[in-house]
Amino acid sequence: MVDTPRMPSLIAIRAFEAAARLGSFAQAAQELDTSAASVSYHVRRLEDQVGVRLFVRHPQRVTLTAPGEVMAAEATKAFAALRASFIRAVETDRSQLSLTALPSFGTSWLTPRLGRFRARHPDISLELDLSAEAQDLSAGKFDAAIRNGHGQWAGLHTTELFPSVFMPLCAPALRAAAAAIADPREPLRVPLLGRSDWWQLWYQARGFADVDLHGRFGTHLSAEYLDIAAAIAGHGIAIGSPILFHHALQSGELVPAHDFVARDGRAFWFTCPAGRQHSAKIVKFREWVGDEASAARHAARHFLAPLHR
Repeated sequence: MVDTPRMPSLIAIRAFEAAARLGSFAQAAQELDTSAASVSYHVRRLEDQVGVRLFVRHPQRVTLTAPGEVMAAEATKAFAALRASFIRAVETDRSQLSLTALPSFGTSWLTPRLGRFRARHPDISLELDLSAEAQDLSAGKFDAAIRNGHGQWAGLHTTELFPSVFMPLCAPALRAAAAAIADPREPLRVPLLGRSDWWQLWYQARGFADVDLHGRFGTHLSAEYLDIAAAIAGHGIAIGSPILFHHALQSGELVPAHDFVARDGRAFWFTCPAGRQHSAKIVKFREWVGDEASAARHAARHFLAPLHR
């Protein structure tokens, strides 16, 4: 069995490549942010390992020997390719933004607006993941996220977009029948849609404690945007955000079944790892989504105004 020669240290090869390309240990040391003595030491170690002399030393410069020229050509080519790959990786990272968001937020509010982001920043390609579970931003798969909560996540920089609010929404044809939701003790001929805890909070905020909603729900769906789709189709009264679904209110597909708007103290937040908050692509998206959220709050100001009284 033939022993494979041990590979010289990468530090020594890097010192040799820089000195060969620049013709000076001092200049190589400056590029590598070290000392000329350190460069000389590593080159000497490399010469000992390969068993040939690579440089002729002169008082102010060095020149390559014939074996040194052979090694320098290959080392320079290899490091040039490595530098090019790093540049390509950085350029790719700068031009691609990977974002994760909640399904209802991403489907109903964010996706219809993304064309405006692309128009403002055509150099950035956006990859959007929709997940009900909060994804780990420290794993490197995602650059940023839009989350719902109180904005306190360890290691993350957060920017508030708008509050989490909800109210009863229904198709215009059901508005009269839906009026009975005002009092939970009254019979209701239209089924409820959406999260039972939101309905409980909505009633509690209006002064009704211990509300029994058993038997009042129709189809149980997995996401808020599905409840809204069912409400638009006339299948019941949904509890949803007048901000997220403002387009349906504006178009007349939905109307408020009751004017009272409740909130649970949470909000939607743009989040990213604290160490990457100054990344150019993240800053661009944060500024854009902040502008869009501001416009959305203004558009829904009629619904939000009672919350500030």
